[in-house]
Amino acid sequence: MRGDRDKDPVLRFHGAAHGVTGSCYEIGTSRARILVDCGLFQGSKSERELNYGAFPFAPEAIDAVILTHAHIDHSGLLQKLVKQGFSGPIHTTRATIDLCSVMLPDAAHIQEMEVEQLNRRNVQRGRQPVEPIYRQEDAAACMSLFRALEYCEWTTIAEGLRARLWNAGHLLGSASVELEIDRDDAPLRIIFSSDIGPDHKLLQADPEGPAGFDYLICESTYGDRDRPDFSPEQRRSQLGEIVRGAAEANGPLIVPSFAVERTQELLVDLYLLMESGDVPTAPIFVDSPLATRASAIFERHADEIEQGNVLRQALNSRELRFTETVEQSKAINRLNGFFVVIAASGMCDAGRIRHHLKANLWRRNATVMMAGFQVQGSLGRILLDGARRVRTQGEEVEVKARIRLFDLYSGHADAGELVAWVKARTPVKQVVFLTHGEEGGLGGLREKLTGIMPYDKIIMPRLDDAFQLSPRGCLPIDVNEPRRLRPEKIARLDWHNDLSKLLLEISEAVGAAADERGRAAIVRRMRRALEDSDA
Repeated sequence: MRGDRDKDPVLRFHGAAHGVTGSCYEIGTSRARILVDCGLFQGSKSERELNYGAFPFAPEAIDAVILTHAHIDHSGLLQKLVKQGFSGPIHTTRATIDLCSVMLPDAAHIQEMEVEQLNRRNVQRGRQPVEPIYRQEDAAACMSLFRALEYCEWTTIAEGLRARLWNAGHLLGSASVELEIDRDDAPLRIIFSSDIGPDHKLLQADPEGPAGFDYLICESTYGDRDRPDFSPEQRRSQLGEIVRGAAEANGPLIVPSFAVERTQELLVDLYLLMESGDVPTAPIFVDSPLATRASAIFERHADEIEQGNVLRQALNSRELRFTETVEQSKAINRLNGFFVVIAASGMCDAGRIRHHLKANLWRRNATVMMAGFQVQGSLGRILLDGARRVRTQGEEVEVKARIRLFDLYSGHADAGELVAWVKARTPVKQVVFLTHGEEGGLGGLREKLTGIMPYDKIIMPRLDDAFQLSPRGCLPIDVNEPRRLRPEKIARLDWHNDLSKLLLEISEAVGAAADERGRAAIVRRMRRALEDSDA
């Protein structure tokens, strides 16, 4: 009879499955249960509603968490986990702890602020108030559970499970997780890629890791595309073209940007472009309290990152202005001429960037530069897809600004780099699981990996899928239906996106009607359609 140490562990995919947010993986053995990441869902309203629902596990039954890095789609539900009963250690790198010390309270502040605004509207509409997912006291309680790990050093995470971290090259403090699970014969070896950084990233070294695993879990955000091989100088030159175009239009350059890493990379290149005279000198506003605090952490860790000295110079540039208060933020849009605003969030769905978009999307002399991946259903993706009118903060805005995509700062490896990373981890004896990707990225990477792994050994799990892992292979486990969200609803436009589009179309049709009679006719047709739907 097999002993307890030989019982096969179960791997469950609680997020980032056929989507790029909500990263959360559970490993369960006969003696322990741990999570790798516990991230926030972003994108469509249907996906964001998962953040409010119950976890698909009992938080108090989780023994420990390993956090790969500080980005909110990997860390943003840790506060909720603690609020609902988790009290074990959260293991991660020192730099990630420093970043989480500002990012998690900021996420809680945004939760409280946005729910307060929503509840004011709910009172006016006669609706019931709602509660935030978590509050700032939950973030404080969460931070008390963090435990620092060093790269490349083995640590016992729970009974029968040990882990070590490898630099993933994605973000300050980011890590891939190597996991060993004790068995009577030989340990089962698993590696979670987390988000893998591209080669030659501005502030981070290239990703690292060992070889030879039973199972590999790999991200696939850009699994279907190869970016041009730009050097830092070539990338800076391309950025200069967009900046000069914005200056020639004599209007603002608005950059939705992730507050952590992306903002700091942009500041380095803007500083170098202005110092060299390649672009006109202009004020650069970092309008994000989180980005301000994160920049201070980057400066503190400058000796650990590439281009650290240049980053220090950029952060102390005479052109750079950090804004704190809402009043300072609003005052920016009273300026005339050319200036740069960098504000979160990077996908335009939260934070101060929405205020800047509302104030500038209708201006022909404004330029909006998307500096990274835009998830399906986000305002950023809708703008990139060519929307002429959008709804933001409950208001309609016509889009006349020039919308640009500049994706050369991506923190994610492209298809060729992902294939090279997987190949460097081989041999993989059993299965490669592809996660953290939309349909195109998943399918594209699966095709590219078939030269390394048999096609049937590359699995693309769905949300809440579970697999029993052994040294001889993995078996899918039946999942209770219905699932938290049907697979076809993930990384798709949903009813809320459709409703926003419909309201804009109705507004346009009514506005285009020739006279009062025409407008009344449109309203009557809408009423009949609603009555027919109730019948």
